[in-house]
Amino acid sequence: MEDNKLFSEFPPVSTEKWEEAIIKDLKGADYDKKLVWHTIEGFNVKPYYRAEDLEGLEYLDTNPGQQPYTRGKQTGGNVWEVRQDIHVADPVEANRIALDAVERGATSLGLCAKQIATVDDMAALLKGIYINAVSINFMCSHNYLSVLRLYVDYAKREGYNAAELRGSCDFDMFRYALTHGRFHRGEEGDLQMAKELVEYAHRELPKFRVLTVGSNLLHNAGSNIVQELGFGLAAANELVARLTDLGCKMEHVGRSIVLSVGVGSTYFMEIAKIRAARLLWSKIVDQYKPECECPYKLFINATTSRWNQSVYDPYVNMLRSTTEAMSSAIAGADSISVLPFDNAYKEADDFGYRIARNQQLLLKEESYLDKIVDPAAGSYYIENLTNDIAQGAWKHFLEVEEAGGYCKALRSGLVQDAVEATARKRDLDIATRRTTILGTNQYPNLLEKMGDKMEKAGSCHCCCDDKSDEVRTLRPYRGAEAFEQLRLQTERAAHRPRVFLLTYGNLTMRKARAGFATNFFGVAGYEIIDNPGFATPEEGAQAALDSKADVVVLCSSDDEYAELTEPACKLLKGKVKSLVLAGYPKEMVETYKGYGIDEFIHVKTNVLDCLQQFQEKLL
Repeated sequence: MEDNKLFSEFPPVSTEKWEEAIIKDLKGADYDKKLVWHTIEGFNVKPYYRAEDLEGLEYLDTNPGQQPYTRGKQTGGNVWEVRQDIHVADPVEANRIALDAVERGATSLGLCAKQIATVDDMAALLKGIYINAVSINFMCSHNYLSVLRLYVDYAKREGYNAAELRGSCDFDMFRYALTHGRFHRGEEGDLQMAKELVEYAHRELPKFRVLTVGSNLLHNAGSNIVQELGFGLAAANELVARLTDLGCKMEHVGRSIVLSVGVGSTYFMEIAKIRAARLLWSKIVDQYKPECECPYKLFINATTSRWNQSVYDPYVNMLRSTTEAMSSAIAGADSISVLPFDNAYKEADDFGYRIARNQQLLLKEESYLDKIVDPAAGSYYIENLTNDIAQGAWKHFLEVEEAGGYCKALRSGLVQDAVEATARKRDLDIATRRTTILGTNQYPNLLEKMGDKMEKAGSCHCCCDDKSDEVRTLRPYRGAEAFEQLRLQTERAAHRPRVFLLTYGNLTMRKARAGFATNFFGVAGYEIIDNPGFATPEEGAQAALDSKADVVVLCSSDDEYAELTEPACKLLKGKVKSLVLAGYPKEMVETYKGYGIDEFIHVKTNVLDCLQQFQEKLL
């Protein structure tokens, strides 16, 4: 046919040919180091994938709406709930925020139930909200059974059919244990409460999901993707296994569970994580031989990452959470909650809520991500990521099962040890700037001040004052916190350290190293005094003294340091608090130390440790 003529002019190229071309272009550089991504999850990502890489992935033969639901549960679209979580305990104020949210596009509300003690309290919380059209998700209560009963009483009083109402409650016995160090009612008591919730919901609120597995806690404590997924699914399986032993039907338990995942900024991997979650959950449910399809259809609530948020340059948080929401939507999450961009340092206000909500509405109304089922389907890259993440997560799942289940794994510290080890690796990558947090450990806004805007210091809303040591706790935190503490400490100090850049010699090298030094000391909030370049070392040294700088950084090429360092140090040594050289001329390091250089800053420096030492010296 004439249409095929174009394709015949471009014969297929084999993988071997591609590899030959790549190796030639590398010109002897190490293929593995240059092109292969060694993820923190423990598997490798190749620089490209081809159709042959999909061979053996059995789930690719299924369509959306079919087991194992890797491709999603829907067949006619990709609709998700636009959820807004309102952490305000006062029912009247929470209702004001909720009404505004619903009027402006939210289809799901997370509402704090701490102060809900009567039907009138429930009425105040839900006044004006059509609960048959909006999913209601109760949070922050220690007695959800009472809250659900009040909700049903309110619904009946207002003429709603409770059997048609959608929503959830975040009863999560494992999250409570990991944040408080103990189970709230004891392990068996919490399981009994879970049983009562499942049975009550089955009778009165069959479309409510009353058990939450918050793997987002692991995410926000620094876990990697396969840990979050593997341990999260192990927790969900523990609920199914233990509650069916207590007499609950598997079908009732399975459809009562919400998996609440955190979604970070590794865009494609987060898409793959949610798809892998459905794949593995189907594998788990299969072992219980349910009588219907309902338990297979895992409900996934995706919340944008707290761990990724920063106090400095906070508008970058909007970009981070936009990619996170996109990952969630493309992967087919059932509901998405975008955290307000300023959540790291203040309580949410109308502007923060509005921006968070509108990010999702733009993805729906302008990008049409709700119109296409499984838009990632068939991507060689994402399908392989889905498989790799599923395999890695399954190893963690089996590890927990071999330890006797999730409760025993928590008590032994197996889960905590794994998450904390990963968190340390991630912290080191941030400290050495292998991982960039824009505006925090790289490319700071030197004029920005946030100290007077800080309304809160914590990273989460958990109330953990009554901690015990029955279960070792995990600490949710943000990756940026350590650098932020440095800069806030500088802001609050009586004296802001001044860093003078003594630039000399080769224009390209002195500018590059001056830029590096500006970035380096700028993340601690120091005042940077840059210069166009000096004709002699003596001229530069005198200008540094005239500036009354605390730190002088020599910025030049390695060759020219030989003529700059000794004369500059002679004039500056003992007259400034620190002499620094930008770079690491290995053969001359000891010589330059003898001249008076205190510190060498370069790409392999642990920036955080180095700056902490400067803080002790300068503040």
